[in-house]
Amino acid sequence: MTESASENLHPTSAVAADAGSPSAAAPNAFPAIAFLGVGSMNGAILHGLIASGIPVADGADDGIRATNRSAAKADALASEYSGRLHALSGEREADANSAAVRGAGIVVLGVKPYQVSEVLRDIRGDLAPGAIVVSVAAGVTIASIAGALPSGTPVFRAMPNTPARVGAGVTGLAAGPGATDEQRMLVKSLFETVGAVLEIPESRIDDLAAVSGSGPAYLFAFVEQFEQAAQNIGFTADEARLLADQTVIGAARLLDESGQTAEQLRIAVTSPGGTTQEALAVISRGGQVENLTEALHAAIDRAQEMAAENA
Repeated sequence: MTESASENLHPTSAVAADAGSPSAAAPNAFPAIAFLGVGSMNGAILHGLIASGIPVADGADDGIRATNRSAAKADALASEYSGRLHALSGEREADANSAAVRGAGIVVLGVKPYQVSEVLRDIRGDLAPGAIVVSVAAGVTIASIAGALPSGTPVFRAMPNTPARVGAGVTGLAAGPGATDEQRMLVKSLFETVGAVLEIPESRIDDLAAVSGSGPAYLFAFVEQFEQAAQNIGFTADEARLLADQTVIGAARLLDESGQTAEQLRIAVTSPGGTTQEALAVISRGGQVENLTEALHAAIDRAQEMAAENA
């Protein structure tokens, strides 16, 4: 990363102070929030919000609204969060999305990228004045979203990752033109309920998606190979899974809790002339840094293609 690029990145989380952004008090309550589409990402954010215990719309029964296409999914949500959200389905209510956004202060778009334009057409006439629209859809720009909404609607793009499901995610957050500090803090606080937040300009959102958005899959692919390698030297499949998975889980926890960098921890476990050093020398011959850099560029290129397709 170049120095100029790093100056545009401001890490923020529930435990890390915002670096380089105007100070504003984090909200201790949210306005009514509508989640349009509750797949894995919106579902994780919804769960984090409810688990946080932060009041929404002064505790109103319909303070949190969630929509799904199927009635079965809406019923499952209503059952899971009994009395804590109002679930609607397109299967039962033709205007489910429009109904959900009426009076909402924050609207979180969790539908597929190709569905965004249709949903925006449906809701634009029902948005409350000043409502904030946040998209977690990949490849759909702030400009294209803002262009489909009433003039002046504050728009954000968020790029969470799947560890948000367990409250350990990292979300890239980009604010659209005209968003206020208060609106930024409000949206940031919402995503902090599921992990850390990194505020970035939209021009870096595809770069971030390639690293943290897709990153869990890179790690899972490595763990798959690690398990197979353990089997190759004689462990059973169950033994290999226990050894490989728990090693990765423990190492990640150590990285999180030790306060040390990955480099420092690697050096600490790598004795000169020892077995770890020998194994790392073999691994390094695979050119994994070069391959990973190439992989990140491939993900970025695909994100830009998607943006063009959804423009």
